[in-house]
Amino acid sequence: MKALAGIAVHVNGVVQGVGFRPFVYGLATRLNLTGWVRNTSAGVDIELDGLPANLDAFVAALQTEAPPLARIDDVSVSPRQPDGFTEFKIVHSQGIPDAFQPISPDVSICEDCLRELLSPDDRRYRYPFINCTNCGPRFTIIKDIPYDRPLTTMASFEMCPDCAAEYQDPLDRRFHAQPVACPVCGPQVWFEHTVPDGEDIQYAQRGGVREDAMAAARNLLAEGNILAVKGLGGFHLACDATNETAVAELRRRKLRVDKPFALMMLDVETIEKYCLVNAAERALLEARERPIVVLEKRPDAEIAESVAPGQTTLGVMLPYTPLHYLLLEAAPDFPDALVMTSGNLSEEPIASQNEDARQRLAPLVDAFLLHDRDIYIRCDDSVVRVFSEDGGSANSDETIYPLRRSRGYAPFPVRLPWDMPPVLAAGAELKNTFCLTKDHYAFLSHHIGDLENYETLRSFEQGVAHFERLFRVTPQALVYDLHPDYMATRYALARAEREGIPAIGVQHHHAHIAACMAEHGLSEDSQVIGVAFDGTGYGDDGAIWGGEFLLATYTGYERPLHLAYAPLPGGDLAVKQPWRLALAWLHQTGLGWEADLPPLAYAQAYLDNSEQQLDVLRHQLENGVNAPPTSSMGRLFDAAAALAGVRQTVNYEAQAAIEFEAIADPQERGAYEFAIQDGEVDPALMFQALAADVRAGIPLPIMSARFHNGVAQMTLQACQKLRHEYGLDEIALSGGVWQNMLLLANTVKLLKADRFQIYLHRKVPANDGGLALGQAAVAVRKLQDA
Repeated sequence: MKALAGIAVHVNGVVQGVGFRPFVYGLATRLNLTGWVRNTSAGVDIELDGLPANLDAFVAALQTEAPPLARIDDVSVSPRQPDGFTEFKIVHSQGIPDAFQPISPDVSICEDCLRELLSPDDRRYRYPFINCTNCGPRFTIIKDIPYDRPLTTMASFEMCPDCAAEYQDPLDRRFHAQPVACPVCGPQVWFEHTVPDGEDIQYAQRGGVREDAMAAARNLLAEGNILAVKGLGGFHLACDATNETAVAELRRRKLRVDKPFALMMLDVETIEKYCLVNAAERALLEARERPIVVLEKRPDAEIAESVAPGQTTLGVMLPYTPLHYLLLEAAPDFPDALVMTSGNLSEEPIASQNEDARQRLAPLVDAFLLHDRDIYIRCDDSVVRVFSEDGGSANSDETIYPLRRSRGYAPFPVRLPWDMPPVLAAGAELKNTFCLTKDHYAFLSHHIGDLENYETLRSFEQGVAHFERLFRVTPQALVYDLHPDYMATRYALARAEREGIPAIGVQHHHAHIAACMAEHGLSEDSQVIGVAFDGTGYGDDGAIWGGEFLLATYTGYERPLHLAYAPLPGGDLAVKQPWRLALAWLHQTGLGWEADLPPLAYAQAYLDNSEQQLDVLRHQLENGVNAPPTSSMGRLFDAAAALAGVRQTVNYEAQAAIEFEAIADPQERGAYEFAIQDGEVDPALMFQALAADVRAGIPLPIMSARFHNGVAQMTLQACQKLRHEYGLDEIALSGGVWQNMLLLANTVKLLKADRFQIYLHRKVPANDGGLALGQAAVAVRKLQDA
């Protein structure tokens, strides 16, 4: 008889709440191994006795056969003497002080649960909270680790005997599925009408039985009303996306003038009725993360124009909870496309608690679809696009281009190739996320939003406290953007002073490039040409940067080229009124303010006391009064769009540039010229040619294409110049302007044809939503080199 051996195994990664212990149990049983497995605050520990060959097979299968939601980062194995185990057991979890582990994001409903949801013979038939170890809420319900039911918002729901039996059966799909529940013992859904009573809102509860609640909600939507729906990470505001009156009313109530609404549709076949969907886009739509995917809209799509004014795309997602599937169930008189936008008044955090929603959302909706499973941490939907460098891949890891990283992805960490001290990077002002580091992990937060009010700042502070508790991080340094007025900067500086720890400032565009380098795991001594194009970033010289060519490492950068400075008359006012930017550039380039050009025509037609206002503007430009210099590429796009006549004022960030991109003629090959000299990219020739085309009556789509082609060719020429001078051929593209897919595609095509190595964002957004990762990477390297 062969001698038995023993091993101890420790597994790091996302290995809790994903069916990992039942998987280990089944694997050990299959291989005739005895011992035990348990969760700890540091991961999963396993001790095994068995034949050496079977132990080897076990270790190999841990990686190759792991459950679909598990993400294994490290497996450590050490020999030990056999302990005489007689069976294999799953034992109680163990808390370890200061230990931590990655947490699984929330996961969309799996195929097994969806089948049971729709099966009349199943005891969870049409139960809106069906889940198992392969799906359901995770991040949004967890209060602390280890991930066990008492430490989640499911703690108050005592399991019935049937659920308890499943929960305790190692071979059941719901073994230790912490949110497990059924209609007998679990959360319930109900419907509340909002009833105006003078200036107050009263609530009339209906639908104590969930079928009544769902029917009432569906009827309300079918009649063209607006519904607040409590979901996985917060509330949505829903209405019929094919009903122009309903969508316009939602815009009026939400105070969201033009910014696009997201849509939800039952299946890909329905989406294809309204949008063009390729294989890569389909893969992302159906992925367990269930992001909003930005798709090309069919020209004949019968979606209300108010859903996405001035755009040729729609942001669409599939249902990701059982409640969504019941709400969108196909029926002859029910719309097959719903607006599902964030449940908030514009610029506020998304509502996540019932009472908070009743207070804040009642003026916006006609009714509520509520439930009593608490959301511990709010989490918005993620938004992605597909971009393939070779034009053909359907692999979502190779084609995903994230615009907002939140539900489904956060808080899964970015794993970096070096060990890191614990730091907190506070992120930026707009599209804020923060980042905590520990060991090899960078935990980038869910989407917080724009830090422009107290409510969002409170959400930021709550999120930071939650991450620090979950991942057992006590920051040794705080990292901040150089802009002195950012709320995130003020938070970091005040906290660092209060706690007596270092505060490290990181320049905005350096952080952008470092984020792209970090997500690709570039080594500590790597240097790249960083092309950072965005709207606003505080520069070392106090100017507003945004059109930057950097020679970047993690610890520093040079700025050999940048877009020429131009005045920003009125500061933030110019961002909202691009006609001011266009006139500023005309003034800068020596072109006259003629009434045949759209910006001046607009000012003269629509401004009160227009001549006086134009005199003030001219004085600002000539004397530098309230006209800070900027090298922003985002503002250049706004100015070009205004000069072309696309839009003179905007209602949301980058609206003029987005609409300018949307109308571009894909067949046009002409390009406006830029001059590169004396360390600057001068767009004077571009503006001269654009103004001439406007006067010549050249169609807008052709002017848009020529502008985009010109910026792409300028980027190639600048990178060629830097390669010649510095011997670098690796390029990182980062910053919000690179969300312009036309510019991205044109630029990547040109750079690849000239044999540059290009790094694009695939894990975190190119916009400020990924900035905190770069801040953290820079700060860590500076601390380690100190």
